[in-house]
Amino acid sequence: MSGHSKWSTIKRKKGAADAKRSKMFSRVSKEIQIAAREGGPDPEMNPRLRLAVANAKGINMPKDNIERAISKASREADSLQEVTFEGYAPHGVAIFVECLTDNNKRTVSNIRAIFNKRGGNLGTNGSVAYMFDRKGVITLPKGDLDPEEFELEIIDAGVEEVELEGDVFIITTALEDFGNVQKKLEELEVVPEQAELQRIPHETMQLEQDDALKVMKVIEYFEDDDDVQNVYHNLELTDSLVAAMDS
Repeated sequence: MSGHSKWSTIKRKKGAADAKRSKMFSRVSKEIQIAAREGGPDPEMNPRLRLAVANAKGINMPKDNIERAISKASREADSLQEVTFEGYAPHGVAIFVECLTDNNKRTVSNIRAIFNKRGGNLGTNGSVAYMFDRKGVITLPKGDLDPEEFELEIIDAGVEEVELEGDVFIITTALEDFGNVQKKLEELEVVPEQAELQRIPHETMQLEQDDALKVMKVIEYFEDDDDVQNVYHNLELTDSLVAAMDS
């Protein structure tokens, strides 16, 4: 099993278990607003919006909430900015934070405070970005799909890897092939549980469990901030660590 797919799988399970529904709705709503602002309110003509709406449906966001977020785009999305932060958590774990904010000063202050108060260091742009690749990660229920036949169907669309984790397929694509793979899934009438661009670390680092748990606590502080959309890191999440986090 490749490191990045294992990391993505655990990230998906951890996120599904821990995220508060209202927080998830808020994050997806912001993404819908940004997508509608940039490419228009019609999901059929706007790939980014189509993806955001699909992810909203994947977390059972009500249709009214989705439509409200799209309608807000022209009124409120101009105030939203996409900003990123890079740095290190304790023990040298690389951290990449993606935010959508309507108050950049507030966000900078909050993110810097988490780094400083939790034993980390806020770096400059580019200080850890080179440690990650931007890839598409798609998860979808196995359902009645035959794994071998399904893989043969989508491999020519640009899939890098297909893995079956329990009853869920984890599909990894290069950044440039992400859209082609989504189109192929639409042709196959297969509906993903989630499809997103993630930052996958080239290599992961292992820590003793107590140290790793402290780092994951820092990551949770970032994730709890209202302006934070995603947090990526290069800590190796072993099965024993995940079990300890869930206990």
